[in-house]
Amino acid sequence: MTQKARIAHLAGPNATIQNTPPLVTSNKARAKHDLPLLTNPDGTPMRFDVLRPQRLAAPLTVYVEQFSAHPLEADAAELYGLPDGYVDGRGRMHKERQSANDKPVYEIELRPEDGFYPLPYMATQADGTAWEEECAFPNAPEAKARQGFFPDGSRSFAEIDRLHVGEHGTGNLISSKAEVDFYRILPPSGYTKGLPAERRTDTGTGDILPERRGADFFLYKPPHLAASAPRNALARATNAVQQILASGKYDGAIWTEGSPRIEETIYWLNLLIDTTLPICGNAAQRPHGMISNDGPKNIVDSVDYIASRVWADEQGHNQAGAVLIQEQRVFAARAVQKADARPGGYVATGGHGGVLGAAGHDGAPLLHYLPTARHTWRSEVNLTRLPSEVTGVCQEGARIQTIPVAIKGPDGRLIDTAIPKVAIAKDASYWDDGSADPEAEVDLIALIGRMLKTAPLAGFVVEGFTPYGRSASNARTRLMLRAVHSGLPVVRVGRGNTEGFVPLDNPSFIGGSNLTATKARLLLMACLMKFGSLPPALDPDHPTSEEAAAVCEKVAAYQAIFITH
Repeated sequence: MTQKARIAHLAGPNATIQNTPPLVTSNKARAKHDLPLLTNPDGTPMRFDVLRPQRLAAPLTVYVEQFSAHPLEADAAELYGLPDGYVDGRGRMHKERQSANDKPVYEIELRPEDGFYPLPYMATQADGTAWEEECAFPNAPEAKARQGFFPDGSRSFAEIDRLHVGEHGTGNLISSKAEVDFYRILPPSGYTKGLPAERRTDTGTGDILPERRGADFFLYKPPHLAASAPRNALARATNAVQQILASGKYDGAIWTEGSPRIEETIYWLNLLIDTTLPICGNAAQRPHGMISNDGPKNIVDSVDYIASRVWADEQGHNQAGAVLIQEQRVFAARAVQKADARPGGYVATGGHGGVLGAAGHDGAPLLHYLPTARHTWRSEVNLTRLPSEVTGVCQEGARIQTIPVAIKGPDGRLIDTAIPKVAIAKDASYWDDGSADPEAEVDLIALIGRMLKTAPLAGFVVEGFTPYGRSASNARTRLMLRAVHSGLPVVRVGRGNTEGFVPLDNPSFIGGSNLTATKARLLLMACLMKFGSLPPALDPDHPTSEEAAAVCEKVAAYQAIFITH
């Protein structure tokens, strides 16, 4: 018997894959409480109630009509065994047929321990009205809003096991292959009344602390109450994932997150996490339980991928890096990008591969290609290889000074204040106002000034021409050179999903290879924690030849990482 894989599920923010459509009061409940019914556009009552997975409170016996699972079952009636009995016109069960009108049935005992059953949603609001959306009323405050996201992955995984059917007509699509533990890293919903005892991981104090939207959990709906994870949350995620995968308990991990965001997080984990185990990212374009929802299949494909060990080299080490598995394709974390809000809407960027293989087709997962870019245990910027301290820059008056910046604590954990601030600036043709005066570029001036006062590790990614990364604007180019000689490294990339490589024709700037601006930003953040800031010039607008040479020498170290990662 093959041993099951051990997998850690890591709940990330704003995750449609862990989100559900609003729980709307059923017509069965509305009729029971004399509430207005849900109707069709023509005013007639809706044909069916929506069924939502729920738990039974007590066992019960039901009778299911024979040959009702498919319209052609009865066409092959001679192939079937006898029913359990017959139900007469009054609903009474008999072992033998009493009349020609009796219905042949199967007798089923439903038990709470069986798992969730799809049933009409019977809840109403505290004031007796029906639930029409997640809020008690449109644009209601947080106290009057429910949460549609799951607090961790356990519910969605259980529903996939219980309710979703594989191609061979069987279920248990996860538990038959893997044992899963669930971790709330940057979860998409939270316990605003306090975390239940069975989910608390405190030191035994028994304190029940409420979780806060935007601090402890991050969700995108209701839209007026949306919250995104801040920059320093990357430290929280890095430390948690590193600790979990270093525990020795798992064969791999699955990270779930919102579909537009996951491409960034999975690349960050690809760079920062020092592990020989696979990390799979999963997202969904449609909420869990919605028509044609794509999330369950993506999750099952990741389970199959991890269990298959197709990712392992001869030493058992992951050779593919972190991947995003969507719509039966295995994407390299470096190259994947969301291009459209539909299933199948992910593409490989850079024009030179990015789809490593397949998972979820007939047969086991397979990989046709492997990335040569360094990743996870081979990454030069992973957590293990980051120094405890680097040098940053800070402006005091007119002078830019160098200061020490702590990256890791004595326990080796990433410090949240170490996460650098990197801005993305776009450039375009016909930009300058008839002159090359950099003082007109007030947005970049403000950003540079803000970074030098508040972010000792900071830099820029500039989207210029494709694929060269060069700026069209002389004024903005001059400002970026000011940033470089102020200690802020600048990466040049092409626009959008470029298929070419940025030429290394200016040693003051880092060439972003064929990375998108969002991926280049993450790699620059990691490099800042590896190398620290550039050496600032006494006068950033007029550096000496020695100061310029020192910058180019430091930029070369950054460049080596951008070429190989």
